[in-house]
Amino acid sequence: MQGNIHSIETMGLLDGPGIRVVIFMQGCPLRCLYCHNPDTWSNEENTLMTSEELFRFILKYKNYFVNNGGITFSGGEPLLQSPFLLEVLKLCKQFNIHTCLDTSGVGGTINEEILKYVDLVIFDIKGINEDDYFKMTGYHIEESFAFLNLCQKLNKPLWLRQVIIPTINDNEEYILKLKEFIKPIKNVQKIELLPYHLLGVNKYEELKIPYRLKGIKAMDKKRCEELYKLLVDELITNK
Repeated sequence: MQGNIHSIETMGLLDGPGIRVVIFMQGCPLRCLYCHNPDTWSNEENTLMTSEELFRFILKYKNYFVNNGGITFSGGEPLLQSPFLLEVLKLCKQFNIHTCLDTSGVGGTINEEILKYVDLVIFDIKGINEDDYFKMTGYHIEESFAFLNLCQKLNKPLWLRQVIIPTINDNEEYILKLKEFIKPIKNVQKIELLPYHLLGVNKYEELKIPYRLKGIKAMDKKRCEELYKLLVDELITNK
């Protein structure tokens, strides 16, 4: 089976623990306001690889996977290519490679089987209610919530991520609501507030796609750190 690959990072340090090979898969059903990779949206062919070809590439870096390093599937949205993703995950687990899935939880068809072969889920929170989620992504929230509930059912370790955007969700009211949303979630190992940035804006110009956050400045990192402190107070320690 072939998968549609956008790009590969071979020494990733941000998308999961340790040193990781990060596979950015092509295609995404969401149209997030802040997305800095609109070139991953389309399902058109980019780089086609069979599951065996991709696994052989991954295996070349196995010696670097110390301290729980491994492979991370990102995107785009990796669940959009669920059958291919499942094949590669199975191959990775045959060689005891730590597997991580960076996902919004949408687009998948065989999620429970996939999660059996996933060691860590990085779950991207787009919004915490239907209105916020739809405004942020152009997509309905039910599928994302269903995937998160499945992670809970299967006791999957979670990293939670939320992008913080000036004038949209950079306020204490939203952060306190986010805190209440996260409180009942089990197995949360890490929470990240990612400051909105302007990297990738030029891609919209090149692709002739209107940039919907035009005029909004990059998120102040210091302010983001203040909001993070408000969010995580008692959250991690009480898990």
